[in-house]
Amino acid sequence: MPVNTSNADRITGAVLLVLGIAMLLGGYNMERLEIRQIHPASIPGLVPMILGAAMIICSLLLIATASKRSTEQVQADTDDAADSSVSNLLVTVILSLGYGAGLLGKLPYLPATALYIFLFSLYFSWAQYGTSRASRIRLIALTAVFAVSFAAGIAVLFQYGFLVRLP
Repeated sequence: MPVNTSNADRITGAVLLVLGIAMLLGGYNMERLEIRQIHPASIPGLVPMILGAAMIICSLLLIATASKRSTEQVQADTDDAADSSVSNLLVTVILSLGYGAGLLGKLPYLPATALYIFLFSLYFSWAQYGTSRASRIRLIALTAVFAVSFAAGIAVLFQYGFLVRLP
């Protein structure tokens, strides 16, 4: 069944826009902790508000990008999407379940997250990066640096910024 990726992006963008608005409003309406002499910037709804605002921005960008696509690009995307969407979904589900159910708790947080980011990024960038041996080695090296950097950044943010104990 052919999929019009432009329409799919518009619908996805609209759903994410509604979800982002709900997160922003829900975070804003959460109870404040000033009564307990807690700094106003540490409100419980701050993270959902930030994530909601980021989701609103990303959804608007997705909708705008989908609207700018030409008819030829939509047809090319439709042909490619029918072949790769199911396999991409399966790989995403397998990697995510493997991370959540298999790696977390068995490995420390940082290496588990770095491995997940590495495998996920490598899978989705492998086909677009070229076929020469040198370009593939460069891709693997850059992906490893990316994965370790982001895993460390996420761990630092949650441990010291949000004061969350990681597994």
